[in-house]
Amino acid sequence: MGIWFQHNIVATGRLPLFCYFVTLIVAFIATRINVRLIRAKVGWFRNMNVGEMHIHHVVFGVVLMMIGGVMGLIVSDASQAGYAVAACVFGLGSALVLDEFALILHLHDVYWEEEGRTSVDAVFIAVAVTGLLLIGLRPLTWDYGTPITPAALIVANLALAVITLLKGKIWTGMAGLFIPPMLVVGAVRLARPGSPWAYWFFARRSPRKMARAVHREERWRRPVIKVKIAFQEFLSGRHDLPSTRRRLPGRPPQSG
Repeated sequence: MGIWFQHNIVATGRLPLFCYFVTLIVAFIATRINVRLIRAKVGWFRNMNVGEMHIHHVVFGVVLMMIGGVMGLIVSDASQAGYAVAACVFGLGSALVLDEFALILHLHDVYWEEEGRTSVDAVFIAVAVTGLLLIGLRPLTWDYGTPITPAALIVANLALAVITLLKGKIWTGMAGLFIPPMLVVGAVRLARPGSPWAYWFFARRSPRKMARAVHREERWRRPVIKVKIAFQEFLSGRHDLPSTRRRLPGRPPQSG
């Protein structure tokens, strides 16, 4: 294991990326354990408040990302060890920020509501992309043994990625940046019914395609989504509060 780590991680200059990857995962799991204990009111685990103002952990995440980013800039002449330390700090901050990504997106506290699952999705995507980078894959690359210029291929990849994402295929679009044939499949296949593409092209122009998209969503994707949600909530806790719930005046949100 040590030989593999030295040869594939250290020797290839990926030690900082490896440290970021590990820190991101560990910090996210630790954060979720902490907020679940806060939610259950176990022992001394409580929200951090200054007076009536609740301090969300995304605040600490932003500060740590700033520190880690600046550290990465000032250790330009240092060894990988210096970059690794900066990457760990940046990874810790990234975990705290992404864990409250839904709060940033919706501009109000949806941590334990259904919309809060967006934060878990954001962390999963960050981990997946970092993992692909760690094993040596690079985005927007093809086999350049073709007569087409690399610049044209990159533009084509970006166009296919945009179409795939607009069709609501987030995971296919993100993975396709590293494995371009997936973008071709994602761009050609039918859009998901709730996607911008379906809204623009199916809702009024092609009711049959919308009906097919809904049928596929119910038959094939819903079971997969249920499994994904079950796995997410096993790691992060159950998001079961209604989106329209009202909080009592002066009561801080329970988000950790």
